[in-house]
Amino acid sequence: MKKLLLALIACVTLSAHAANSPDLEKVLRQLDAASTKFQSTEADFKWDSYERVVRDTTTQSGNLYVLRKNGQLEMGAVVTAPGRKVLSFRGSSLDLYDDAIKQTRHLDAGKDRAQYESFLTLGFGGSGKDLERVWDITFQGYETIDNVQTAKLDLVAKDAAARNNFTHVTIWVDPARGISLKQVFETPSHDSRTNTYTNIRYNQKVNTKPYNLPK
Repeated sequence: MKKLLLALIACVTLSAHAANSPDLEKVLRQLDAASTKFQSTEADFKWDSYERVVRDTTTQSGNLYVLRKNGQLEMGAVVTAPGRKVLSFRGSSLDLYDDAIKQTRHLDAGKDRAQYESFLTLGFGGSGKDLERVWDITFQGYETIDNVQTAKLDLVAKDAAARNNFTHVTIWVDPARGISLKQVFETPSHDSRTNTYTNIRYNQKVNTKPYNLPK
C-alpha cells in the first residue's frame, strides 16, 4: 500500500540548468499556452515498478483522469490489475482505497497541497511556469511516441525532501496539449517506475463515477 501511494504521488522545474536553451524555452512557453486550454484528460495507464535488489518488475494497469475546473484541480485513478485500487485527489484530500482489504487510507495534504498536486498531475495540464517553480529542468531533445512528437525533459526537484523520494524524473510531454505520454521516476536506491499513457482523451467530458471511492 505504501509503495503504491508513493508511486501514485509521483504519478502528477526548470531552473537555470538549461534556462538559456532555446528549445527548452520554446517548450515551456508551449506548455504555458496549453495550460490555458486544458480542461481534462482521461487515459489508460501501465505502471511498471522495477526493484533493483531483487531485479523484479511488477506491473499495474488501469485508467485515470485529471480535471481542472474553475481554477480547481481533481484527479482520480483506478487500478484494475492485478488488484483493484482507487485513488482520489480532490481539494486537499488524498484517499487511496484497496479492495483487497476493504480499507481507505486518507491523507490531508493541507499546506503541502501544492506539492501533492505538482506530483500527482505532473505533465497533465501544468504550465511551464509551474514546472519552473518546482523543478530544475534539462531539455533532452524530441522523441516520437505513438505518432506524437514529445519533448523529453529531465526534472530534478528543487525541494531536498522530494529528492529523498526521487532523485530525478524524466517525462515525455506533448507540449501542444500539455500531456505526458511517458514518465520515468528514479529513486536514490536505483529503483525505478515507468508510467506509460495510451488511448488519451483530451478535453472530453469525463464520467467521474467509476473513480468514486466505495462508501
